[in-house]
Parts: sequence; C-alpha cells; structure tokens
Amino acid sequence: MTILPRRLKILAGQAVLYSLLTLLALFMMLPFIWMLSTSFKPQSEIFVSPPVLISPNMNLDGYRYIIEYGVLRSLWNTFFVAFSFTAVSLFFCALGGYGFAKYRFPGREGLFAFLLGTMIIPGAVTMVPTYIIMLKLGWMNTFWPLIVPGAANAFGIFFMRQYISAISDELLDAARIDGCGEFGIFTRCILPICVPGLTSLGLIFFMGTWNNYLGPLIYLKSPEKFTLPLFMMQMSGPPGFSMYREWMGVAVISVVPLLIIFLIFQRRFTEGLIAGAIKG
Repeated sequence: MTILPRRLKILAGQAVLYSLLTLLALFMMLPFIWMLSTSFKPQSEIFVSPPVLISPNMNLDGYRYIIEYGVLRSLWNTFFVAFSFTAVSLFFCALGGYGFAKYRFPGREGLFAFLLGTMIIPGAVTMVPTYIIMLKLGWMNTFWPLIVPGAANAFGIFFMRQYISAISDELLDAARIDGCGEFGIFTRCILPICVPGLTSLGLIFFMGTWNNYLGPLIYLKSPEKFTLPLFMMQMSGPPGFSMYREWMGVAVISVVPLLIIFLIFQRRFTEGLIAGAIKG
C-alpha cells in the first residue's frame, strides 16, 4: 500500500516539473512567436494597444517586398559564406587537433600553450592588421576575408585535440601496419570516429558565421554581396515608411534555416558535446 502513494508523489512531481519546463520554453519562444506574428501584420497594427498576436488582417505583403528587394540573394550569400567557412574550419581544426593529439615533436606543449594563449587576444586588436592584409591581397569586397582568416582557430583545434586524444593509438598503429599513409589514417580512421565532435563544432561555426555582422560590414561593399545582417540594416523604404514588418520578415527568414539545420543534427550535436565533456 505504501508503494502506490510513493509512485503518485513521483508522478505528481514529474507533472509539476514538466509543466514548469513547458511554461519556461513557451516564455523563451515568445520573442520568436511575436517576430513571426509581426512579419504578417499590417503596418498599422504593429504597435496597437492592447497588442494583437493574431490579426485578422494578416497578409504576405512584407515578404513580397523583401523578396523583390533581394533577400533571396542575401540568403544565398549568407549560406555560402557560412558553409564554406564551416567546411574549411572543420578540416583544418581536425587536422591540427590530430597533430597535437597523436604526434610527438619538439616544442609540442609550448606550441599548444601558445595556441591557447591566442584565445585571450581580443578581436579588436587584430582587426586593423587583418584589414590591411586583406587590402594588400586584393580581397576587399569578396567573400575570402570572411572564410580564410580564422579557419584554423585555436578553439576548434583545442576542441578536436581533446576529442581525438581519446582515440586508441593501437587503431592508428594497425592502420600503419596495413600500409595506410598518415593522411589516409586521418581521413579514413580519425574523421569517421569524430563525426559527433565535428557536427557539434560545425554547428557552432555555422551559427556564428551565419549571424556575423561586423565582418561583412568591414569587407563587403556591394549590395549584391551583402549577407542577411547587412541586408537588414541597409534595407529602406519610401520616406515615412515603417520597416518593422519587413525587418521581422528578414529575421524570420534568417532564423528558419538555423532551426532546420539544428533539428536535423540535434542528436549528433548532443552526442558530440557529451562525448567531448566525458573525454575532456
């Protein structure tokens, strides 16, 4: 008889916990819901009091305007830059992490400590030197300054080094005995094992590059090369024309791809973070 009340208490506690978590999740989703609702409202109903979440006069005029203004081109630019930077960074960070984790060479510990030390340098310190280098290379108003600098960054190399350190050396020795070259070991043995870690790191890189505003603002000058953050800031209408609905529409378009990508790779992302925490 004592087991049943105990189970009821556990179920009641779980129900209360899940209810609180659901309310918290809805509270955190409220800005996105309001953004989505505002993108469909007429301009005259955006700041009405009391506020209206679902308007009977919702329409697609805001989305038609931003599509005609060129949001799809900026969406493609953003995806190209984010995907290119992520792919290049994952390759070089995994390669650097593999070198620090599995090879013994003079000065390895000191070099790795120096690499970690670069993480404390503020980005503002390197902004002007990087700009001058990009200017000398003739890369201004191109996507190269948004892809190449920082491709082999210290955080990514440290992340992959911690992940690869847990891989057994016997596996690599067996591959060498079978005649596999060093780069073949990296591509055929290391990378397949590190898929969860690469997914986690890739999502971090992709989301950071997708939302990057300062880099495109410095290096991109032509409107046809603008990414979504720049597109939103330079978008304008006729004098006296409120752009809040259109800005919310661009924000929705910029958020939806990230949500889709995260939902697709959510399991791998969680696995990579948990494995990295345990192995670290």
